[in-house]
Amino acid sequence: MSASAKLDPIQMAVLANRLNAIVREMANTLLRTARSAVLAVVRDFSCSIVTADNRLLCPGEGLPVHIFGSSLQTQSMCDLHPDLVEGDAFIHNDPYLGNTHPADHMIMVPVFYEGEHLFTTCAKGHQADCGNSIPSTYHAHAKDVYEEGSLIFPCVKIQRDYRDVDDIIRMCRRRIRAPEQWYGDYLAEVGSARIGERRLKELVERYGVETIREFIEEWFAYSERRMVEAIRKLPKGKLSNSGHYDQFPPLLPDGMEIRVDVDVDPDAGRIEVDLTHNDDNLDFGLNQSVACATSNAMAGVFNCLEHDIPHNAGSFSRVDVKLREGCVTGVPEFPHSCSMATTNIADRIVNATQAAFAKIGDGSGLAEGGLGMGAGGGVISGKDRRFGDAPYINQEWVLVNGGPATPTTDGWLNYGLPVAAGLMYRGSVEVDESKYPMLFRSLRVIEGGGGAGRFRGAPGGEVVYGPRHDPMTVVVSCDGQVNPPQGVRGGHPGPAAATYKIDRDGNETKLPGVVECVLEPGEWIRGVDTGGGGYGAPTERDPERVRRDVQERWETAERAREVYGVVLTGSVEAGDLAVDRAATASLRASMGEAATT
Repeated sequence: MSASAKLDPIQMAVLANRLNAIVREMANTLLRTARSAVLAVVRDFSCSIVTADNRLLCPGEGLPVHIFGSSLQTQSMCDLHPDLVEGDAFIHNDPYLGNTHPADHMIMVPVFYEGEHLFTTCAKGHQADCGNSIPSTYHAHAKDVYEEGSLIFPCVKIQRDYRDVDDIIRMCRRRIRAPEQWYGDYLAEVGSARIGERRLKELVERYGVETIREFIEEWFAYSERRMVEAIRKLPKGKLSNSGHYDQFPPLLPDGMEIRVDVDVDPDAGRIEVDLTHNDDNLDFGLNQSVACATSNAMAGVFNCLEHDIPHNAGSFSRVDVKLREGCVTGVPEFPHSCSMATTNIADRIVNATQAAFAKIGDGSGLAEGGLGMGAGGGVISGKDRRFGDAPYINQEWVLVNGGPATPTTDGWLNYGLPVAAGLMYRGSVEVDESKYPMLFRSLRVIEGGGGAGRFRGAPGGEVVYGPRHDPMTVVVSCDGQVNPPQGVRGGHPGPAAATYKIDRDGNETKLPGVVECVLEPGEWIRGVDTGGGGYGAPTERDPERVRRDVQERWETAERAREVYGVVLTGSVEAGDLAVDRAATASLRASMGEAATT
């Protein structure tokens, strides 16, 4: 704390943690009352608190891709509704007005105290269905917003005087495939935002308006100082890195490079991330929105800095994200679709940014994290005979996708996607089988499924599922089948993703990355997730770590010898697996000699 601070450090800590507690209560409210599995089980939602002048104050444990841009949406609310009053609530899912993508419905509640607008509580939830022209909230092939077909609410008032605006509710019920499920999720989001409203009023009542104002400014100032200190520890320089998005016929027959340029200026305490050197908007649903492009670049930066720097407008003020009008990684030109702005290209931006920092030197940056929304993240739909052939729709989330290796740790299993950073919960096989007419045949971690390295990427997983009685449609939008997550500083890439359809006779057909597949009873879909990239040369890995990986079946004995240069004796089954250190040293020496020649 600076000498000029008006609040002592203890009071600052108390208030900061109280705000976090409010956001946690908002999140628990949404989790416990939502109806769809994608919210109530998977937790594909985020809550946050924004100041009345539209600065992100408290993101809680929200997904980075969701909440880093919350203030863009509250700014739209203030611009479009200058007559805000207590009891209002707004629904906002317009990617051209600050939202992420149309499937993310944000409920915003302006919070008043003694007639003054002090905060806005935000509850954003990914919808199982948002009215798209296909039964999925992701429409990669959409040529524009019209073909995409989703219901768009450009910051529309959905509650007045704490009561629903029925006109808006009726629109959603008419256009959404499972209207009661949507309405249950809507009520959960409103309840979450209203809980936040109630608790913030109690907070201001207890401490007083002036104390809260002082805290906000000092908290932002403290966060900015922490960010400046972290940046000043980095060497000055410009870093450039790129990833390669998979082929997407016919628009991208060779795929597409996603380039990121990072300029670190420790003297000024600033970092710039430039996303302008990429292709123009294309006629598909993969274009980034402003919120997503900004959030994903920011996430890549924060992943490489001290973990306890607060994420808010104070620390954000030291990172400049440079975007270009009409760019696939920038400011979208209407009517280009941003249906999948929160994934795919978004994940490439996070990965390319964090891997760029590895070029500073050993000990900096991260490898690329597992990506690709494979069959484990597919959107399933059909009719459920248990409920009179009522329609059902839900996004599965039994992805594994191994996490990236870091300079000091192995990758994290159940990472999910770079944009979510492990903050989403994995779905439950048992819950999904009870809620939807489906069956899982298997779910497993893949041995040797991570990128090798001094620290290895976490392995991916495999899942096989299908319909119980009646046909099921599965929409998969998977990147990483051709260009898997890369390692850094000598680390190996993780294995690629893959999707297969299994017929009644057990024959497998490989499917393209983006596909709408109909499964008849007795047919299955099999998804293989990517593993995270490794950090550092595999032959530098502690042999005992390799032995333990084989013991736990994260790695294979063959890869231990051939990739890591570790000679093992005994067996997993007998319980006497051990490292032959002399043979290991000899093998690694010969591998090093072979590499130099």
